[in-house]
Amino acid sequence: MTTRRAACSCGQLNAATEGEPVRISMCHCLACQRRTGSTFGAQARFPHDRVSISGTSAQYVRTADSGDRITFHFCPACGSTVFYQQDPEPDLVAIPVGAFADPSFPAPTVSVYEARRHAWTAIPPDAEHFD
Repeated sequence: MTTRRAACSCGQLNAATEGEPVRISMCHCLACQRRTGSTFGAQARFPHDRVSISGTSAQYVRTADSGDRITFHFCPACGSTVFYQQDPEPDLVAIPVGAFADPSFPAPTVSVYEARRHAWTAIPPDAEHFD
């Protein structure tokens, strides 16, 4: 079984995952652009029982464009988001792909809020597309 480790910039907050993600997606919504400081957010979702968290996190809760509440957990020392959960999916934990710092991490298979996508941002050719 594949084990992966995600961490914040300073290494204080960590998430260890077992197995493959159930979904890897890229989100082009404006909130993800602001949260990441990039043109999109990429995240991998894992079953809650396949994720182990260590370290201390602070939380930020916001309402997504979908209307769902999302609770982001970030390092209080360096500010990096390491994981988050959406209210309608309490059994899943989303982890930003960049937190794994692994260039071999699998590509997203889903792309959402494409109406807000920067025209020069590429999407994997086999991804499902949603506005």
